[in-house]
Amino acid sequence: MVSEPQGGVHLQDVSQIAFTVQNLAEAKIFYRDVLELKFLFETGTMAFFQCGSVRLMIGEAEKPAVSEGTIVYFRVANLEATAHLLESRGAGFVQQPHLVARMKSHDLWMAFLKDPAGNTLGLTSEVVRAEEKENANAL
Repeated sequence: MVSEPQGGVHLQDVSQIAFTVQNLAEAKIFYRDVLELKFLFETGTMAFFQCGSVRLMIGEAEKPAVSEGTIVYFRVANLEATAHLLESRGAGFVQQPHLVARMKSHDLWMAFLKDPAGNTLGLTSEVVRAEEKENANAL
C-alpha cells in the first residue's frame, strides 16, 4: 500500500531543467567547456550538469530536428506516493515512477506527467539505498 504524503502534495524546489539537443557530444562541450558548468555524469543519451542548486540535463532527441521542449522537474520526498496522489486527482502520467540512474550514495527516480496544455512536468526523488542508510547510522 502506498502512503500519501502528509498534508498533500508538496512540490519543493525546481531540481532539474532539461533541454533537448540534436548532438549530445557537441552540447556537452558547450555546457562543460564554454559555459563551464560542472559536469556530473552521463547515462545513455543524457548528460547532467550542476548549475547552482538546479541540475541541467541535456538529452539527445530521439528524432532529428524534433524539439521535445523544455521540462521542469520538481523534487519530491516520496515519488511513488506523490504520483499516486496526483493520479487520484486526475493527473495523466506518461511515465510512471522509474529508476533512472544508480549513483554512489543514492538512486535517482523520475516520473513524468502532462499539464492541461500538454507541457511535460517531471518529478524526481533521490532515494538513499538501504546499505547507505545503515552505513550512516553506524557512524
